[in-house]
Amino acid sequence: MRKITKQVGFEPQSLTRWKRANPQGNYNNLTKVERKDIRSACAIEQFYLCIYCCKRISGNGKDCMNEHVLARRIAPNKSLDFDNIVASCRTPKQCDDAHGSQPLPLTPFDSGCETEIRFKLSGRVEGATADATETIRVLHLGNDNKSLVEQRKQFVQALLLGGGIDPDDVVDDSDLIQMVIEDLAQPQDGRLEAFAPIAINVLRQWVA
Repeated sequence: MRKITKQVGFEPQSLTRWKRANPQGNYNNLTKVERKDIRSACAIEQFYLCIYCCKRISGNGKDCMNEHVLARRIAPNKSLDFDNIVASCRTPKQCDDAHGSQPLPLTPFDSGCETEIRFKLSGRVEGATADATETIRVLHLGNDNKSLVEQRKQFVQALLLGGGIDPDDVVDDSDLIQMVIEDLAQPQDGRLEAFAPIAINVLRQWVA
């Protein structure tokens, strides 16, 4: 997971206009136009990565959807709050599909989401706190999700190799590690590499 900060004034104009025209409305009443604009704006904010698993998303409705971090059933008054909406992948039984209406103890708006959830080169993950462990369970990002573990392993190792770090060697060059972290955190054409935040998470543990 990668922490994001919602930008002031980034809410789509179509959503702002719709809310003004429909002060008693809710998310279910939105048209395809507002939903598409929300999804596109969130994808841009997230550098085209799923907010939870960090796989690449396109920003259209084929591979991602609008996700309410605080579920609508829990907080119906926040269903139109852009600060509560992110873009999630559509992977079955994972991320948005797994979240449903469950409470999410650790969200992508919390700085702890980058430190309390710890990834390994093997693609495995562990929670450093009870909230992190529960969040991993709710989103089905854990080690029982074999497909996701393998994706993380393959992408992270490829990213490290691309940055000049051999995952099979012991790396004690903190300057090199920091340089690779900075490169991975820099979007190219508004996009981050798939699973780049996971690779950064791994590297930060090496220099902690």
